[in-house]
Amino acid sequence: MKDLLSIDLRPASHVMRLSQMGAMFPTKISFMRLMMRQLARDKSPVIRHRFNLDADGYGTAVYSVSLGGRDYSLFATSQPLDPSQRTDRVIAEAWDAAFVLYDGVPDDQECDRLAENAPKQEAGRFAATDLCLSRANKSVRLFAATVDALQTGRPIDPSDYVQTGYLMRTTAVYGNGKFGLADRDSYADRPDLAAPFMAEMLTVWLIRHFTFDLVEHVGRGTLPVGLKRALGVGNSTGLGMAPFLVSHPDLIHAWIHTRETHLARALQTELDDADLVRLTHLARRAMQHLLEWNVPDPEHQDRIVALRGDWAAMVRMLNGARTAGALDLEDIIRSAPTSDFEELAIAWIIEALVDPSATVATDLCGDGSQRLDAGVSCAAMRALIEAACDFATAPDYDAPNDSAQFWYVSQSKLEPRIGQRYAEPGADRESPLDVARRIAELSRDLADADGPLWRFLAQHPRHRDAAERVQRLQTRPYADIRNNLICETTQPIDMLRCKLSFFGATKFDPKSKLWTRIALGQGAPLADDIASGAMDDQIWLSTFAPCQ
Repeated sequence: MKDLLSIDLRPASHVMRLSQMGAMFPTKISFMRLMMRQLARDKSPVIRHRFNLDADGYGTAVYSVSLGGRDYSLFATSQPLDPSQRTDRVIAEAWDAAFVLYDGVPDDQECDRLAENAPKQEAGRFAATDLCLSRANKSVRLFAATVDALQTGRPIDPSDYVQTGYLMRTTAVYGNGKFGLADRDSYADRPDLAAPFMAEMLTVWLIRHFTFDLVEHVGRGTLPVGLKRALGVGNSTGLGMAPFLVSHPDLIHAWIHTRETHLARALQTELDDADLVRLTHLARRAMQHLLEWNVPDPEHQDRIVALRGDWAAMVRMLNGARTAGALDLEDIIRSAPTSDFEELAIAWIIEALVDPSATVATDLCGDGSQRLDAGVSCAAMRALIEAACDFATAPDYDAPNDSAQFWYVSQSKLEPRIGQRYAEPGADRESPLDVARRIAELSRDLADADGPLWRFLAQHPRHRDAAERVQRLQTRPYADIRNNLICETTQPIDMLRCKLSFFGATKFDPKSKLWTRIALGQGAPLADDIASGAMDDQIWLSTFAPCQ
């Protein structure tokens, strides 16, 4: 095996294109998988401290779990919701259920406080003990059908559950100080919450547990264990998530670099026949996942159908392989017919050949240490731009198609939005997500500059961020998206898919180029599995397993 330091990673000019990012799949180093491994390590039982729900399922509940020697609790409140108020949009003001992840176990007084404030969501008042805030709506048809099946004893047909993947879906999981919640810095030094979004993943997993209890309580019956494992928590995600990939460049580099390093290591593995058996088994399971994944959007459904055909051809190849020595994984990736196939193959290879214990929290946390070096020469900056930033300098930003869109923050909900520059007002309040254009403007103004960079920036301070981003690409090549984000053809859905894949999301169901539904935790271990110490890759039933 090669020295790891000499292993080449896939170039950022390829990986960080939106067409590639918009095809990414979850892997065993995704955040939900990491949380499951931490819980299983501790064999943490879920304890139900409160379940004050009436016959219709309205009331409050509290679940706690121990992680790293500390207790965390999900406070849940369920209330009636007029059908006219049920919407996935962020403008909603009422939901079927609301949740708070609490640091510790709330007493009666704290439960009263949470019961008053959690349903208000953004309008509520929260404390330093409140780590995450969420809300969810029922998948009305599937939830009602499940209740009816439990009440009547009618057999449950798993096909609908496999297709949808959840009984309830969240429309937000907030953390990191928003709306008065605890700042991440207050708990980031706890090893089990040190990796990104660990508190949010714990929140979602506990919401899943509450969902099962809720439907069983109302239905007065018990769901089959296999069906529970096949269900996760749905989520509706829109533009609010997209700017994160621009505003956290060090963090995004850490995520992508960790994944690419694991892939490179896996590709250097000297395969034996046991590896071939595992790869073949997982490829078949991935094929089953593709067969279970269908979406209404015709463009994305066509992509899924094409991927099924390409993947089936590879499964046939694996079935016919006699020895592991005949299998060239690197060639499979290099000759991938589509980005969808390439990214699924990467997830497949990592699943089969990577030891997840090789990933630690610090691998996934950007250190934020990059600082502008203003002592370099303007000539050196021009050379850096020429070497790494053709994605920024190639477009003609005076052409309407290359500057057709602009990003902004809505005044009413303080949420990111995208507008049409030549058809809608608001471009004068544009958010600084036009990174490529800013680098191009830096390149233009640098053309005749000489002397040190600091002198140039003293005269042109607006170029500081662009200069810092260009320099960052030397040591953190995956830090920036290699596309013009205000181009007419830019689809924010690609940015969402990339980030959601690191969360561990599956069943991507785009509703437009601006938002998507997903399933999170579908196939994850149940509370009893975790308490027994079963690791997630022993029973996980998502991307690489059929629902059972």
